Amino acid sequence: MLNEWYAKWMFRWETELTTRDENRIVRPVEWGFEWLRDALPAAIEPLAEVHEEELTFAEAERAMLAVNEAIVADSDSFFGYSAPTDYRIEERHPELFPTNVRPETLAQDAELKARAARGELPTAEFLRFTSPVRTPFPENDLVNARWYPAPEDRQTGEQPRKAIIVMPQWNADAFSHNALCTLFNRFGVSALRLSKPYHDIRRPAELERSDYAVSSNIGRTLAACRQAVVDIRCCVDWLEAHGYRQFGVMGTSLGSCYAFLAAAHDPRLEVCAFNHASTSFGDVVWTGQSTRHIRAAFEQAGLTQERLNGLWGAISPIHYMDRFLATARERERRTLVVHATYDLTFLEEFSLQVLENFRRLGIRHESRVLPCGHYTTGETPYKFIDGWYLGSFVHGAFAD
Repeated sequence: MLNEWYAKWMFRWETELTTRDENRIVRPVEWGFEWLRDALPAAIEPLAEVHEEELTFAEAERAMLAVNEAIVADSDSFFGYSAPTDYRIEERHPELFPTNVRPETLAQDAELKARAARGELPTAEFLRFTSPVRTPFPENDLVNARWYPAPEDRQTGEQPRKAIIVMPQWNADAFSHNALCTLFNRFGVSALRLSKPYHDIRRPAELERSDYAVSSNIGRTLAACRQAVVDIRCCVDWLEAHGYRQFGVMGTSLGSCYAFLAAAHDPRLEVCAFNHASTSFGDVVWTGQSTRHIRAAFEQAGLTQERLNGLWGAISPIHYMDRFLATARERERRTLVVHATYDLTFLEEFSLQVLENFRRLGIRHESRVLPCGHYTTGETPYKFIDGWYLGSFVHGAFAD
């Protein structure tokens, strides 16, 4: 009886949190072939010149399915890159870059700007470089990662320098996960808190939310994922050039998907923490409360959950489990999966599928369960439980 009451209470709270923002927009379905023209494997080069207005809906769907199948077959090309040459550290006042228009959030943003103007807000360091993956938005292509170097007295001794790349959730503001970075610093682990494509300072002025990272434009969503994975790998390059020798990646929600795909293609990422995980990109978008406006667009176009899974197969972790295992074997990798029992955004069944695939393949991993939902993970007391799971894992994984 108590369990039933708790579940109802948690689902009600989770629903309140996922429905409080009213600036979600239902956009029409677009195939977005033009977003992928510079990344298509040789096997489907003829599709590089496809113009969706010349195709029927069925023809465009078949063509996009072929794109996804070809990318999975040659994902090294899709997630490959030429290293940037313009790395630099920028010092500036941190800004919030809110993605909602709630009065309390706008007030927080205004107060931060006022404090910066009065000289009361300390500046921070940010790693900046041009992403090897280009888009029509120059602001999005200038990668941004807040730099949290561990104190020197925490990095002494004979052990190699350690660093972790932190990827927050979809539509995170620029302060999300900063506390985790300072926690990792206490363990002698430096951190780069990476702004995902179309997020905070990278968000085009035309957007209130980070909608272009995940949307009903199928090709653009694929391209955003590609850019995020490449940006993670470029951050590892910069860290390596600055004397770091042990690397990790930690991602939450959408950031978890990006982090998994990066690790599956880069064996240097030896410590992996996936905070809310799923097997298929389309499953999450179709069933999650926070993406109900995107599902509405697909339903209006007559698509189904199964068909959507195929259209986003190239960015679904389920297709890269073997690659993740292969890169893990190149080096000893430690992996954590955190999921929530009452998650209405990444349904628990999808997280359990991740764990089942890890067990089936013999991937070394640890599992932790939160007694809350997706959004309530950020609320008291659950954020402290989650922080303990992530912090203790990162500390132990790098100490081994």
